[in-house]
Amino acid sequence: MLIADLGEVKLHYRIDGDPDGAPVVFSNSLGTDLRLWDQVLPLLPAGLKFIRYDKRGHGLSSCPPGPYKMGGLVTDAERLIDHLGLRDVLFVGLSIGGMIGQGLAAKRLDLVRALVLSNTAAKIGTREMWQSRIDGVRNEGIEALADGTMERWFSAEFRETAPFHAWRNMLVRQPVEGYAGCCAAIQGADFLTPTSGLRLPALGIAGSEDGATPPDLVRETVDLIPGAEFALIRRAGHLPCVEQPEEYARILSEFIAAVGHANG
Repeated sequence: MLIADLGEVKLHYRIDGDPDGAPVVFSNSLGTDLRLWDQVLPLLPAGLKFIRYDKRGHGLSSCPPGPYKMGGLVTDAERLIDHLGLRDVLFVGLSIGGMIGQGLAAKRLDLVRALVLSNTAAKIGTREMWQSRIDGVRNEGIEALADGTMERWFSAEFRETAPFHAWRNMLVRQPVEGYAGCCAAIQGADFLTPTSGLRLPALGIAGSEDGATPPDLVRETVDLIPGAEFALIRRAGHLPCVEQPEEYARILSEFIAAVGHANG
């Protein structure tokens, strides 16, 4: 297991694929760890270097006291990429990971060659909604929120399958401090202005059954970036890389080829 000691936080990360390939960095959603991408990576083009990490307060990364700020999560990603000596990455962010991607591209365009905004938005929810979520998880634990979260994450069809239970378990086993801390980061984040100033190849991906970031919300955010593309994955909720990994990988692979990233 690989740990990047970044001072305030120690991030768990993993590298797969070609160690000399063009880098693709993945940033996952609230309540999940880097295993979110397990089914997609084997389906992507050969010759790429895949970097995944657990954001602070999740998975095997350290869990500093919250609340967190989105700027801190962006800095974590920035420091990890610098720590690994990477430049011109293709950054794939899902949900809060997509917010991190927007912030990173706005702050350090020298690090980001192209951006994939999956099931995310420039602003997600309201301050009141996130405060209710934070209060609920601190008072009652993540288990009390799990069933409602699963309805937003997954289609009704997927919730009848055996693998569904593993994803529910992943959610409820995240540290309360880390989950609530990242909720606070989303609560305070609004990338409408920074994202509208981005000029780089971008792709938005949405799930037709997504109850957290519906397709129209994703499209509105992606449309802030001139020339950005948009793809809708049907029969999938907030985590289409889990429900429809083949379709997700096809869309991502086509974007990688279109921006010439596979050739470095």
